[in-house]
Amino acid sequence: MTKQPLTVRIKLVRSTIGRLAAHKACVRGLGLSRMHQVVEVIDTPENRGMINKVNYMLEIQETK
Repeated sequence: MTKQPLTVRIKLVRSTIGRLAAHKACVRGLGLSRMHQVVEVIDTPENRGMINKVNYMLEIQETK
């Protein structure tokens, strides 16, 4: 029996218009392409770094 990886649910609540290119790239890397879109990403250090970089544009929910 394998364990399910921990995931984080994120929602884009602020627009990427006028943001730094690196911040836009982080949002795209997380799989978000439009406002109010919700995605679930695996909780890895790489994803956490991207989330922390653009946390002012996201709404974050921890999932079990």
